[in-house]
Amino acid sequence: MNNEIIPYANKIVTMIEQARQNALQSINAELITLYWNVGEYLSDESSKSQWGDSFIDATANYIQENCPGIKGFNRRGLYRMRQFYETYSGNEFVSALLTQISWTNHLQIMSGTKTIEEKEFYLSLCVREKYSSRELERQLKSAYFQRYMLSQKSLPSVEVLHSENARFLDSYVLEFLDLPDKFSEDDLKRAIVSNLKNFILEIGKDFTFVGEEYRVQVANSDYHIDLLFYHRGLSCLVAFELKIDKFQPEYLGYGKSDVMESVV
Repeated sequence: MNNEIIPYANKIVTMIEQARQNALQSINAELITLYWNVGEYLSDESSKSQWGDSFIDATANYIQENCPGIKGFNRRGLYRMRQFYETYSGNEFVSALLTQISWTNHLQIMSGTKTIEEKEFYLSLCVREKYSSRELERQLKSAYFQRYMLSQKSLPSVEVLHSENARFLDSYVLEFLDLPDKFSEDDLKRAIVSNLKNFILEIGKDFTFVGEEYRVQVANSDYHIDLLFYHRGLSCLVAFELKIDKFQPEYLGYGKSDVMESVV
């Protein structure tokens, strides 16, 4: 192929991929809207029907017997749709978010959380970080919401929870590093660099890796930053100084602020 054609061909490929993504998003939005509407209907009818929950059971049996090609509308699926509607009904804050994530992620959030605040948190997190179901599952299992809340000096408002660009926690879960019982700081650094995708998922997808042992020079002295990242939302560099022992106040010293000023 003529090399001069490649940029134009790549442009068309990009347009195709974008159209595919838009189509998938549109289909997902239609499905979530359908599940919401079905859930609303089932909630209303089962609450006023003399049969109660048996109304849903009878509906599921009818659909399975008369429309066997329709998947997902069995007894379990219908109950989940009703739960979906009843969980978020009247919640204007999350109404715009509901169609932006997959049904699988909705099911994980509903089953893996206890309070509406926790559900709202993960909904917003999914939309902002574009989590796959696997990524969301990990955050739920690692109690990300609880760790986030414990890292706040005061209870943040719901709006802050959904709008913050950076999420710096007091603790991080790095089980994916698979380190031995005894390891050095170099071992820790190598393991993080080898698992950057999972590490960035844990600290936040707005982080971009710049380098390890990043060298900066201040006043004729060389400093090396263990790991250096750039945060797109905050438009600033973030340095990670790795230690494996108990925190010491002097870790914040030795001119690090001067070093970072030089880097920026």
